[in-house]
Amino acid sequence: MTDYKSFEHLSLKEKIGQLFMCGYNELEPSKDILNLINDYSIGGIIYFRRNVRDAAQVKKLSAKLQQASTHPMFIAIDQEGGMVVRLEEGVTVMPGAMAQGAANNSELTYEAAKWSGAELRDIGINMNFAPCLDVNNNPQNPVIGVRSYGEDPKRVAKLGLAAINGYREGGIVAVAKHFPGHGDTAVDSHHELPLVPHDIDRLNEVELFPFRRAIEQGVDAIMTAHVVFPAFEPDDIPATLSEKILTGLLRKQLGFNGVIVTDCLEMNAIAETIGVARGAVEAIKAGADLILISHRLTRQTAALEAVMEAVMTGEILESRIDEAARRIWGLKQKQGLFQNAVPATNPARAAEVKRELCEAAVTVVKGGAALPLSKEGKTVVVWTEARVGTEVIEVITQDWTLGTALAEAGYDIQEVRIGIDPSSDEAADVRAATVGSQTVVFATYDAGFSPGQTELIRELSANNSFKFVWVSMRTPYDLLVAPEAPIYLCTYENKPAMMTALAGVLSGKLPVQAKLPVTIGSYARVGSED
Repeated sequence: MTDYKSFEHLSLKEKIGQLFMCGYNELEPSKDILNLINDYSIGGIIYFRRNVRDAAQVKKLSAKLQQASTHPMFIAIDQEGGMVVRLEEGVTVMPGAMAQGAANNSELTYEAAKWSGAELRDIGINMNFAPCLDVNNNPQNPVIGVRSYGEDPKRVAKLGLAAINGYREGGIVAVAKHFPGHGDTAVDSHHELPLVPHDIDRLNEVELFPFRRAIEQGVDAIMTAHVVFPAFEPDDIPATLSEKILTGLLRKQLGFNGVIVTDCLEMNAIAETIGVARGAVEAIKAGADLILISHRLTRQTAALEAVMEAVMTGEILESRIDEAARRIWGLKQKQGLFQNAVPATNPARAAEVKRELCEAAVTVVKGGAALPLSKEGKTVVVWTEARVGTEVIEVITQDWTLGTALAEAGYDIQEVRIGIDPSSDEAADVRAATVGSQTVVFATYDAGFSPGQTELIRELSANNSFKFVWVSMRTPYDLLVAPEAPIYLCTYENKPAMMTALAGVLSGKLPVQAKLPVTIGSYARVGSED
């Protein structure tokens, strides 16, 4: 066991370093990240897809990084589930939040977090930037959407608390995000600065409700949003940089005593406005404890040096650094990082929980009486290739699709693959495939943001020569672009286990259990939580 320093023996530079979590680009510890660890004693590392290949590689990587540091580090990841995950090989990828919102089973949500958390801790990851406690009630939200449990604050709170408790049991620090709430924005803070205009009464009733419940239940960490809330901060300062919000609202009014983590300061809402280095200074002054800078070494070192300079000039009191560093150090002790405590995993039960959640999440919004689908004749599946990522957009090709799952269920399948923005040749392939078909199942992905998908949906749903079935594989709000479609289902993600569950519902093998977790215009309403 490493003989770590006590907190009292940390230098000012080491304490400042503890306030920073940084990312880098390679699958192995790079020279840049090792320099940050050795020269600045940074408090943590964040993994992205660029750093991970499979569980075995990540376990070795985590050990190497920890061995390079004289202090135990937080090693964090965005492993929300569903379409927002960084690691897929060798771990159980649970359904995402909105799928769990549709299933609405707090015990399964607890278990999903517990077992996936234990698997992460087993490979050296000790902090997960999840769950989202954002209440998604804006159909145009481009960044939260299915990352939320839904639009009912009570359901979000109930399932969010179940996840937080599950991660804690699995040995993981759960980081509830994005405070005070990113759910009612139509702008992605990765690209620009959003604003939520509501008054204090509405914010207390909706946005703050899940966070208040999480704080009451002892959540250890909360991530800030790069969003402007005029009701709390009249000077157009985003929450991440606002003392009124982080100290006045979160600390004093809501009584949160845990670690405040910023969202990444390299997002354009900060980087292209106040700048990363200045943003780090202002975030710490506002009350943030852990500063996240995910990508560029130049920005990371500039921010570290800017904070040191701010302390030297008296702009930031050394007592503020000490307070933040003590919180971080204390949470590391609480999580057993100094002893490297690791809970037991249970891959068999994790797989069972994943299956049960998927089967409970498939939602029939319209046309349930037309199911199950007949196996007579040819069934065409139009499969839209998903893209993931915010910092980097990646097209994810997978072998097990809805077409594969339906073929396994006994259907005569012809699958046609198209892109998010289908080309004219792809659209022509779709039209040609549907000729003479008995059924056409169109699996869309964020069709509401794609004119090409929308055009095809409207054209195919108006064709009476075959039965048309529309499945949304991400946002349920896709229905708004073609509400006349006769049959509409939601799965909230396109992962293989969810496609297997969807095939079970379409074939009649599985019953429909889910309830829609959001309202879709005037066409479908959400149920309220008792």
